[in-house]
Amino acid sequence: MIEVGDLEKGMYIKYEGDIYRVVDVNKHFRARGSGLIRTKLKSLSTGLIRDANFASGEKVEEAELSFRKAEYLYNDGENYYFMDLQTYEQYAIPESEVDEAKYYLIENTQVDLVMHDEKPIGINLPTTVVLEVIETEPNFKGDTVSGGGKPAVLQTGLKISVPFFINVGDKIKVDTRTGEYIERA
Repeated sequence: MIEVGDLEKGMYIKYEGDIYRVVDVNKHFRARGSGLIRTKLKSLSTGLIRDANFASGEKVEEAELSFRKAEYLYNDGENYYFMDLQTYEQYAIPESEVDEAKYYLIENTQVDLVMHDEKPIGINLPTTVVLEVIETEPNFKGDTVSGGGKPAVLQTGLKISVPFFINVGDKIKVDTRTGEYIERA
């Protein structure tokens, strides 16, 4: 059992007989009395998103999951394909389950497949990935690192802010949890 105050986006819980992925968590605390934890949960069986509110201190059951090392292969527009690194078995995960992770996936990226009853239900990304800048504004003389940043589009379509010295074609390291620039690769 896990306390609802410890819920985070991306976790999987068992609630009312179904397994849900936590899509969003908002914690509201009142001056007197207990706090309120508002969540958006996506059902793995139906794909529907529902709101669920919990009083702080309540507990929910964490889903029993297993993890397998896998490598991202390709996508066909509907599904993303991964290969188990031990058995070489391929798994297809619908784009709706990959969600925001698609912006960090390039061929041969190693991920953890989240499995439930031997069926893949999602992925866990590495903490950082290296992506190439395909579009950004050119530098101007006098631009400095401390002067802010400029928008850039990466090879996966992700749009982030990068320092002024980054150019088209540069490879950069990006934090997959926050979507922020870390450093040049």
